[in-house]
Amino acid sequence: MRKNNQGFTLIELMISVAIVATLSALAFNSYQRTVLAAGRTDAMVALSDVAQRMQRCFTAQSTYKPTATGVCAVADSAVATAGIISTDGLYKINLVNDTSYTATAYVLTATPVTGKRQAKDTACTSFSLNQIGVKTAKKSTTDNTAECWKR
Repeated sequence: MRKNNQGFTLIELMISVAIVATLSALAFNSYQRTVLAAGRTDAMVALSDVAQRMQRCFTAQSTYKPTATGVCAVADSAVATAGIISTDGLYKINLVNDTSYTATAYVLTATPVTGKRQAKDTACTSFSLNQIGVKTAKKSTTDNTAECWKR
């Protein structure tokens, strides 16, 4: 009589391990993309919050760019190099302090904080919002507004 061996051969086991490893790699990459996309909400919320505070300053002072420091604390913080850090700490909000920042106009920019997970987001490297609500986003140097601002 012949004895039937039960169990897996080494080849069958290695094939199973390879299949599991491939599926795990695909799932992990998908998970990473989803986490980065979810983190973009932090930039959107922070930009909206700072824009609301800028609007309150404009209502109270009739200008987005007061001549004295301390009149509009949000503007002082946003112009500073340190900027305003978003609630989750993933983005830094700054006012673009060039010709676009005047008494009647501004552009806020959100960039990922170095060393945080959003710094790995190559699809959306910066977000912008101006005083009339125009939203833009960049993928390095190219426009990626539609992809980045979708929820």
